[in-house]
Amino acid sequence: MIEHAQSGSAIRLADQRRHQRVRAELLGRYMLSDRREFPCQTVDMSPGGVRVTCAVTGTVGERVVLYLEQIGRLEGMIVRHPPSGFAMQLNATPRKRDKIASQLMWLANRENLGLPEGRTHERLVPTNPGVQLRFDGGRTIPARVIDISMSGVALATTSSPPIGTVVMVGSTPGRVVRYFEGGIGAQFMLPISPDRFHEGLTL
Repeated sequence: MIEHAQSGSAIRLADQRRHQRVRAELLGRYMLSDRREFPCQTVDMSPGGVRVTCAVTGTVGERVVLYLEQIGRLEGMIVRHPPSGFAMQLNATPRKRDKIASQLMWLANRENLGLPEGRTHERLVPTNPGVQLRFDGGRTIPARVIDISMSGVALATTSSPPIGTVVMVGSTPGRVVRYFEGGIGAQFMLPISPDRFHEGLTL
């Protein structure tokens, strides 16, 4: 039994060495096996695993579905509980691992070279673009969602609230972060689930 445990530990260590970890602070959401969803942020990541900080850590051996900015949807299993979060072993095909490795290399090079971040999440157009914006004091204005991601939304509107203004985009709290011709960009306070991309934000 002891030899078997030592052998298992050796395999895990070999796996860790094979996949070099990259420090990456990416926002995301994860779903536990009971289908509860929570926001999270990565600490570091490799093609074989990822460590996140989060409020609800799940249990060792539990299956997890993870959505990360610039990476997308990942599946795996919780293998340990470092401080303030969990470490997850990824269940991915060799092709998916190669893609993750390329994405991590780009992220590392971007940071080292000081390249602009650009849009941090894939942006999609919802099927229900109409939405109400609600400000402090109860004032509301209509707007149309141009595109939406886990981290933010571009809105067509005639109003130009000051940068930094807190606004409810439907039922989702956000903050105005930029202007463009014919509208504004808002960053969500917490990343939303990609499942809501095509639902609109009116609920």
